[in-house]
Amino acid sequence: MTTRRTLLGATLALPALHQARAQEAITYLFPAPPFLPAFVPHQLAARRGYYAAEGLNPTFQVGQGGANVATQVGAGNAALGGGVGETTMIVRGNGVPVRAVALLGGRPLYQIAARRDANVRSVADLRGKRVGVIGFQDTGFFSLLGVLASNGLRRTDLNIQAVGPAGMTQLMIAGQLDAIMSVPEWTDTIEQANITLDVIPIDRFFPAMSQAIMASDTTIRTRPAVVRGFVRAVLRAMSDCIQDPAAAARDYVAHVSQHAGREAMIERVLRRYVEQVYAVPAGTTLGRFDIERMRTVQRFYVDNEIIRTASPVEDLFTNDFV
Repeated sequence: MTTRRTLLGATLALPALHQARAQEAITYLFPAPPFLPAFVPHQLAARRGYYAAEGLNPTFQVGQGGANVATQVGAGNAALGGGVGETTMIVRGNGVPVRAVALLGGRPLYQIAARRDANVRSVADLRGKRVGVIGFQDTGFFSLLGVLASNGLRRTDLNIQAVGPAGMTQLMIAGQLDAIMSVPEWTDTIEQANITLDVIPIDRFFPAMSQAIMASDTTIRTRPAVVRGFVRAVLRAMSDCIQDPAAAARDYVAHVSQHAGREAMIERVLRRYVEQVYAVPAGTTLGRFDIERMRTVQRFYVDNEIIRTASPVEDLFTNDFV
C-alpha cells in the first residue's frame, strides 16, 4: 500500500514538475525603477503567481523612459516593455517596429501637479515656470508637450527640467520646481510632506493615455502565447487592485522589499490609481484601445509637430491579446 501511494504521489507530481520546467523565461523592461507604485499590477501578478499560471517566468529590468523602452523592445532586447498608450506613435514613425498590446486604464497616467505657492491655476500659468519631467525621452514629457500645444504654449515658454524619478518629489518638496508631470504616488508623497498642490487633469485638454504594455511585431508574430499570457496576468492583477485595494497593497508590500511597513501609503496611492488612472468608461473592456482615440492623439501630435510622421493607426496597437 505504501509503495502504491508513493508511486501515485509521484505520478500526480509529474504534471506540476513539468509545468514548472516549462515556464518560459522572458525579459520585461520598465520605463522607470520597478519598485515604483506605478507598477503595482506587474509586481502583484508575480506575487500571486499569475505569470507562473500562464507558463511565464519574467525578469524585470529598467530602461530610460518609455520611448527608450520601446526602442529596446523593437530591437529584440526584451520580449515586452512598458510605456504609455502614445509611446508607439512616437517611435514607430522612426522605424521602431513595436505596438501596444494592452492599455492599463482609461485615464492618463500623468497629471500636472503644481505647488500652490507657484500660483499655477491653469496650463497658461505654467509660462516661465520650472516644470519637472523624468527625462526628455519619457512619454510624460511628450504628453506635456501635447498639453502645452493645446493651450498655445511651446516648450521654450517654460523652464522644463529632466530630473529623474527621485528628483520629481525631492525638488518639488524643496521648492526648486514649481510643477511636475506627476503620477499618483508622487502627488501623494509631496502632499504628505505638507506641500499644498493644485492638480490639473490633463485629459481636460489632451486625450493622453495610461500605461501600456508593448511588444515588437516579431514577438507578436512568433511568440503570441507569451504576449497573451503576460497581458492576461497583469490585467488579472489590475482587476484585483480595483476590487480590493487594501488586500492588493498588503500583497504588493510583501513582495517589494523597498516598501516594507508602508502598507497604508501603498493602499492610499493605489486608491488614487483606481480612481484617477484605471477607471474605464462604462461598457469599455479594461485593457482595450479605442482606435478613434489613438487616431485623435496621433493627429494632434503631428499637427503640433511633436512627431513628424503619422503611422497607420492600425499598426500602433492590437486588441488581440485582451
